[in-house]
Amino acid sequence: FALLTSSGSQTRTTIKKRLAAKTAKEKILSYADLKIGDYVVHVNHGIGVYDGIVNMQSENTSRDFIKLKYAQGDVLYVPCNNLDVISKYIGAGNDVGVKLNRLGGNEWEKAKQRVKKAAADIAAQLIALYAQRQRTKGHAFAPDTPWQKEFEASFEFNETEGQLKATEEIKDDMERPIPMDRLLCGDVGFGKTEVAMRAVFKCVMEGKQAAILVPTTILAWQHYQTVLSRFRGYPLEVELLSRFRTPKQIEKSLDKIRLGKADIVIGTHRLLQKDVHFKDLGLLVVDEEQRFGVTHKEKLKELSKQVDVLTLTATPIPRTMHMAMSGIRDMSVLEEAPEDRFPVQTYVMEHDDHIILEAIRKELRRGGQVFYLINRIEHLPRVGAGLQRELPEARIAVAHGQMDKDKLSDIWKDMMEGAIDILMCTTIIEAGVDVSNANTLIIENSEHFGLSQLHQIRGRVGRSNRRAYAYLTFRQGQTLSEVATKRLTAIQEYTEFGSGFKIAMRDLEIR
Repeated sequence: FALLTSSGSQTRTTIKKRLAAKTAKEKILSYADLKIGDYVVHVNHGIGVYDGIVNMQSENTSRDFIKLKYAQGDVLYVPCNNLDVISKYIGAGNDVGVKLNRLGGNEWEKAKQRVKKAAADIAAQLIALYAQRQRTKGHAFAPDTPWQKEFEASFEFNETEGQLKATEEIKDDMERPIPMDRLLCGDVGFGKTEVAMRAVFKCVMEGKQAAILVPTTILAWQHYQTVLSRFRGYPLEVELLSRFRTPKQIEKSLDKIRLGKADIVIGTHRLLQKDVHFKDLGLLVVDEEQRFGVTHKEKLKELSKQVDVLTLTATPIPRTMHMAMSGIRDMSVLEEAPEDRFPVQTYVMEHDDHIILEAIRKELRRGGQVFYLINRIEHLPRVGAGLQRELPEARIAVAHGQMDKDKLSDIWKDMMEGAIDILMCTTIIEAGVDVSNANTLIIENSEHFGLSQLHQIRGRVGRSNRRAYAYLTFRQGQTLSEVATKRLTAIQEYTEFGSGFKIAMRDLEIR
């Protein structure tokens, strides 16, 4: 074996060792979040497997070491005070076929050189793109008007420190003559929408147009309702471009946009089509950028060349997150939940009808609403009918993406107004849906969902001062795959506020 001393050199010696009567969890988790069997990377020696904490004694001294196993039986002991040289392994695949390095070999050094070259090539492309943006002349917005201050003071809740700081950072960007490109990252329910509303208001008060691009029709409709409510009393025209609108309504909206009569436009990818021409676009807000495809993103680049861009996300895609962290892209982070919010109590379990029915009854008894998610449209009516037999007084409705747009719109309106007790649905609720009275979530076959997706869906409940509950179930007697087990364990573990970053990194690691 090899002992890596605090100076970083390797020595071979005979050491009397004994396993400490303590677990890796006690010594390591607060620093490296390691579990026995995890793949790790040593900065100098490459990929190995974490095998716990070992206490070694030599010449009347006793020290704790991290034990790492390598290829062909090689073992490396790293002093616990050298934790900075070890990191979790994050790579493609699901840990199948991960190749361990050998101690003393040169394959790790070669791999590092290949990665450095590839990273340098990608970085050069990205830097060129964003350097061009920095050279582009944009519109410098004027300082806040009295109306801006009045608008912000009319917010019905107390802002968090993060919201206030992000708002100032965004407005500072907007007042510079260089186009803004800022990422606003905050966990689900942390108030990103209100921060965006303040940027939109600043834009339209100067006579420019603002566009809000969202990934789903339901989210577009909800943002439309939010904007109408938040901007009530101000002389502004708001338009919606989505399949919730008839061709005649769309045509009328397009004319208003072209003539500058539409101040705020909310839309899905319909906003990116060739027939949409803004007279004077000043701000583009992109909600959940990672949910748009490559084609849409290319069109987005064309639309956003000379305008301020604010991107909202709860789970940033790795490249976006890296660009923000490396300074190529500015980033504001909301790290605290609004007042009187509780983490969602999350249960991962085999499906049990008795437990699920009791959870639903408990929610309905306190006057709340339930999301019941089954991502198979053909199963929704059958399960809904079964619930209706058990809960004859409950008002149950079904919602999915293949429904008639008018009917879906009516159902969603009823859900927001409290006229539906249980909404049987697919993942159509995933992005940004906000029903503060819905505080119980049931997900069947939860093992089929990605970790970030589960986190987003769970964020549909717990958006008020009531305790919320999420039941993530799988079929009775089913043996879960290793990847599914890791995902469900992680979603149950990461329930605290602000876990969006952890979820994104853990999901990347699992995938």
